[in-house]
Amino acid sequence: MSGVDFDLDRMMAAKNKAVKQGTGGIEFLFRKYGVDYLKGWGRVESARSVSVDLIDGGTQALDTANIVIATGSDATKLPPCPVDNNVGRIVDSTGALQLKAVPSRLVVVGGGVIGLELGSVWARLGADVTVVEFLDGIVPAVDREIATQYQRLLSKQGFTFKLGHKVTQSQVSDDGVTLTLEPRAGGSSETLDADVVLVATGRRPFTDGLGLDTVGVKTDALGRVQVDERFQTDEEGVWAIGDVIPGPMLAHKAEEEAIAVVENIAGLCGHVNYDAIPGVVYTHPEIADVGRTEEELVEAGVKYKKGWFPFKANRYGRAALQHPLGLLLTCECLLRTLKSRSR
Repeated sequence: MSGVDFDLDRMMAAKNKAVKQGTGGIEFLFRKYGVDYLKGWGRVESARSVSVDLIDGGTQALDTANIVIATGSDATKLPPCPVDNNVGRIVDSTGALQLKAVPSRLVVVGGGVIGLELGSVWARLGADVTVVEFLDGIVPAVDREIATQYQRLLSKQGFTFKLGHKVTQSQVSDDGVTLTLEPRAGGSSETLDADVVLVATGRRPFTDGLGLDTVGVKTDALGRVQVDERFQTDEEGVWAIGDVIPGPMLAHKAEEEAIAVVENIAGLCGHVNYDAIPGVVYTHPEIADVGRTEEELVEAGVKYKKGWFPFKANRYGRAALQHPLGLLLTCECLLRTLKSRSR
């Protein structure tokens, strides 16, 4: 549409405001419910004590009956592509939300949820996006039939996919980044030029420097804290939830685990039904799923019935797919339908 433009600075300012309001809201809840909140780096000194190196200086020791490890996750590093968000040429998910301009050529290393979400944002703003994925398909946690159709839709939006490839080297210059790629199965290498490279090869539990080995808390090969069905580690009184334990790295999953672990600390029977945790890929169109995929059911030998219905055959779906304001129209139509049924 001619004459229409966007203001990237204002968009980023709106994003920063939303983030600040979200974190500020949590601090408000802490104050409301009398939760002491220390800003700093914590370390487990024993099963009953934690020390905190405060941001403002000094160290504070805390004695406690229980410790809950909930330190979240960090972007997984890719040695051939060292991230430097300050330079802004090779970035992780944090740096991709702080770019000063829309890159003409964006290469996303990793065809998972985060890479496709951020790649989709910059593609809609005008970037040519190429996705380099080590596996033979994107979003490996999603049902394969859906993932195949999803890739076709993204390709129609201008995405280019190089599946079954790995990055072996990166060279940064003032003009951009040159990546060296090789087929996963072996073969000749090739180069790929980009203005910005987004490394989105997954996330890892953030447990470095917490002192977990001091109290005998075990982690697996991926750095995840090992817990029992009650979220307790091998050390009595030390618990763990969220991204630092096995399972999908989702905020609402961590929230349910937080409720369950507090109930268990109180002597109740807290638990989480992992088969009922939904997941969403926030691209356009979005993907939502819950429960096991068809491949997982087949592998488990579970009998099941399969059904599907095309989104474009649904009146709300047609509105969303055919009109620039389709999503807004769909929500409005749905709201009117719900109101009429409630009368």
